[in-house]
Amino acid sequence: MSRRPYSYSVLRYVHDIVTGEFVNVGIVFFAPGQGVDAPIVRSEFKERIKRIRPLFYDLDRAAFASAISAVRRASKVVAKQVEADLLFSSGDARAIALRMLPHDGSSLQWSEIGTGIAKDIDKEFNRIADRMLSIYDRRTENRKTDEDVWRPVRQALVDRKVPIEFESKVIRGSVDTIEFTHSWKNGRIHAYEPLSFDLVDAENIKNKARRWMGHLSSVNIGASDEFKAYFIAGRPSDERLMTAYHAALEILRAAPSAPEVYEEGDVEKLVNSIEDEFKAHQDAVKPGRASL
Repeated sequence: MSRRPYSYSVLRYVHDIVTGEFVNVGIVFFAPGQGVDAPIVRSEFKERIKRIRPLFYDLDRAAFASAISAVRRASKVVAKQVEADLLFSSGDARAIALRMLPHDGSSLQWSEIGTGIAKDIDKEFNRIADRMLSIYDRRTENRKTDEDVWRPVRQALVDRKVPIEFESKVIRGSVDTIEFTHSWKNGRIHAYEPLSFDLVDAENIKNKARRWMGHLSSVNIGASDEFKAYFIAGRPSDERLMTAYHAALEILRAAPSAPEVYEEGDVEKLVNSIEDEFKAHQDAVKPGRASL
């Protein structure tokens, strides 16, 4: 069996165009015609929301599934056209991929090509597809979510009988807004945000912190309410990503308005702080004392 050159391009779902956060959701693989061998086009696409929602909680599931379905349909048509041309040998996987989904500035974007040479084209396609796509299925199966990070804090407050009713709060700045999922007020807003950094790679970990740093920067200009931000950070399950995790913590600490950053192991320290704030608030609003 002769060795054949091939190329491939990965389809990425870019959740945030500004920060560049992405997850691989498809691949197009192409081996040009060679001698009596016809050109080969292989593709695979992932549209299971379960594998992506832990990474991007605000994903529009209907729009995403519809977009992937459209690309899959187009891929079948284009593959038949290319493979029917027995002499087709020009171009590469990305050129073929762009026939399936033209570059239009949307959240679905093709990567630059990767290349190689292989004896068994189908075996090589399966190997690359597994490396580029299936890794997300394995890594997201038991991934810790933001809510998982918050749960021990909430339970500790319940155990201590601290009756704070947290609520979602939108802080408005002159140029942007930001929503905190767990907030309460005693003079100023105390806004708590659990952030799981149990993500798939180092860049996504740092990008999540950068996004929140950007949020705080934008609402810090002309904020509608006085607020204090607190972040509770969940560690990555992959120890190889700890360097990126610690970098993310420093990014958060450097954000405007001096947010406090706690790690999962600091839950008791955080709960002590919340309990003290709540007791001080309760004392301040007792009859005969001025309210905060």
